[in-house]
Amino acid sequence: MTGVKSALLGVSMLTLVACETVQTTQSGVVGVNRQQRMAVAPEAIEQAAREEYSKLIAQEGQKGTLNRNSAQVARVRAVAGRIIPQVVAFRPDARAWSWEVNVLTSPEVNAWCMPGGKMAVYTGLMEKLQITDDELAAVMGHEIAHALREHARERASEQMIAGGVISVGSALLGLGEIGQQGAQYAYMGLVGLPNSRAHETEADRVGIELAARAGYDPRAAITLWQKMGQVGGSSPPKFLSTHPSQSDRLSDLTAYSQRVMPLYEQARKTR
Repeated sequence: MTGVKSALLGVSMLTLVACETVQTTQSGVVGVNRQQRMAVAPEAIEQAAREEYSKLIAQEGQKGTLNRNSAQVARVRAVAGRIIPQVVAFRPDARAWSWEVNVLTSPEVNAWCMPGGKMAVYTGLMEKLQITDDELAAVMGHEIAHALREHARERASEQMIAGGVISVGSALLGLGEIGQQGAQYAYMGLVGLPNSRAHETEADRVGIELAARAGYDPRAAITLWQKMGQVGGSSPPKFLSTHPSQSDRLSDLTAYSQRVMPLYEQARKTR
């Protein structure tokens, strides 16, 4: 039993040492200031993102579904072009990310932004929802917020800590194994695990501030999520998995859209 207790103590200590508490973004007007515990290195999640993005874009290109409609591509990139400069309000370093914005032809109601600024909007989102530019800005702001807040890295870290992988790998396989295990969990955090409700609420709040700063009406986030809730019947879009309840989300968006209205009004004056 002594050996078991010692091993368990070692696991606990190694896990604590491996974790760091970080604040990935500035709080902004919306006041998102939750500190995050990270056990996966940013390099691991960035590498996983690059690999997954390259694979996905290559597949879409082969299928002929990558940036097929030039008008849709121009529209999405125009909205992104106004939002991306606003990331400095939360993360000055993110302005220098290698941003890429694509449109994927698919009936799926979806959009995403990977770590490092690689983005995609699906045609199903625009066509099924008959989305306005203000609503499109709400979607893109929301997805960019996930990347700024490093939610994929946080999800991977939570899984890594819960499984004790980092400490077991350290004790039994040597320090070099941490990098391998970290990369595996980074991949899981990027593509295999859903966002938590806390992550979704943060992305909503940061997203409407980004949109408002770019001169898009933040109240469009309310109509966007109303439309989202009507899509798919008993099988809502993947976009809504683990999201807050419709009533809670609309209440929160209403309150926070009012908080950022002065930013929107100021942006409109300068455009």
